[in-house]
Amino acid sequence: QVQLVESGGGLVQAGGSLKLSCVASGRTFTTIAKGWFRQAPGKEREFVAGINWSGLNTNYTDSVKGRFTISRDNAKNTVYLQMNSLKPDDTAVYYCAASRFNEPRAKYDYWGQGTQVTVSS
Repeated sequence: QVQLVESGGGLVQAGGSLKLSCVASGRTFTTIAKGWFRQAPGKEREFVAGINWSGLNTNYTDSVKGRFTISRDNAKNTVYLQMNSLKPDDTAVYYCAASRFNEPRAKYDYWGQGTQVTVSS
C-alpha cells in the first residue's frame, strides 16, 4: 500500500498564492506518476495537474494553465502544487494521487485524504 498525506491548504484572498505538498510513504516504488485533483461542493472530482517520474512531462486542466505548477522531489517522495493568482472558483478540497503508470493523465490508484483550499473574493 501507498499512503499519501497532503498539506498546505488554507484560506487565501483572490489573487493570492498557496503551495500544496504531498508526501508518499509505504510501497512508493510501485507508483510512478503523481497528480492533483480537486472536488468543489456539489461537483465531481476533477483532474488538476499530473507529472511523470522524471518531471519532464506535465499536464494541466485548462482552467489552471499558467497559474498552477506541479513539481516533484523524488528523493523526498514529495509532489508539490504551486498555485498562483488564485480565484474563488479554485475553492475545493485538493487531493494528491499516485499512479502505477508513467503518464500524467493515467489511471490513479492511490489517494490522499485531501486538504481544503478556500479562496475568498
